[in-house]
Amino acid sequence: MENTQSEFGGPKPENKKIAAGILAILIGVFGIHKFYLGYTKEGIIQLILGLLCGIGGVIALVEGIIYLTKSDEEFYQTYQVGKKGWF
Repeated sequence: MENTQSEFGGPKPENKKIAAGILAILIGVFGIHKFYLGYTKEGIIQLILGLLCGIGGVIALVEGIIYLTKSDEEFYQTYQVGKKGWF
């Protein structure tokens, strides 16, 4: 059975790692994974880069791979708690 309690006794928060990684790889050129994680400013920047020069897609692919290779706890602490917007 999966542990649904945090180490402090409250409900365990949702880890968005898998969804964010898949969104980044499949449609990251539009910055969707950034918006999903709550990074509006970074999402808009990625969308503009993707539409203007395509570099947003390359960045998203790299980010998707990084997201999926991190442990669940490391992803959660880095991107959901620490709010690290890029890489």
